[in-house]
Amino acid sequence: MQFPQIRLQSTFGQTDINTYNAKLEIEQPKAELNIQQPHAELDLSRAPSKLTIDQTKAREDMDLKYISRRIEEFAQQGYEDWLTGLARVAQDGDELMMIENGGHPIADQAKRNSESPLLDFNIGWIPSAGGVKIGYDPGKVEINWKVNKPIIESRINKPIANYTPGKVEVSLKEYPSLKIDFENLKYVGINYEQSI
Repeated sequence: MQFPQIRLQSTFGQTDINTYNAKLEIEQPKAELNIQQPHAELDLSRAPSKLTIDQTKAREDMDLKYISRRIEEFAQQGYEDWLTGLARVAQDGDELMMIENGGHPIADQAKRNSESPLLDFNIGWIPSAGGVKIGYDPGKVEINWKVNKPIIESRINKPIANYTPGKVEVSLKEYPSLKIDFENLKYVGINYEQSI
């Protein structure tokens, strides 16, 4: 016996989902920094120290005189001796002119001109104290300086950001379907029979 059958064959619908992730790219350029340090300015001015030693007097005390000094002394001594001789001759002439006043002017003059003068001598130091003269100028140093501040220039670079938004694509991969098959199914009507 054959039973009537209805066969149903269905297919589920399938969706296709594609997901694209969002992308965020950030690039941070380095900051630009420029530093310049000008040199400090330093100005030094110096007057050198000076030491002077004058030993002329000490050398003269030891009879170590310069030739120019000897010439000067001899000239001075000659001039003084000439004046002294001139005064002596004038005095002798005056005494001889007044010979009538009595006395012995010729004998006195002879005695006076023949005797050497007495020389005084005491303790002496060679060279004498204070014969070397020392002078000292310590000099001078002037320092002028100027500090120059550093020159700093900076520039901040903003970050570069690229953003790609994410998305989801939904599509129908397979449509749903329903297939109906009939077997051994008959429609019986009034004077009518049909196989379905």
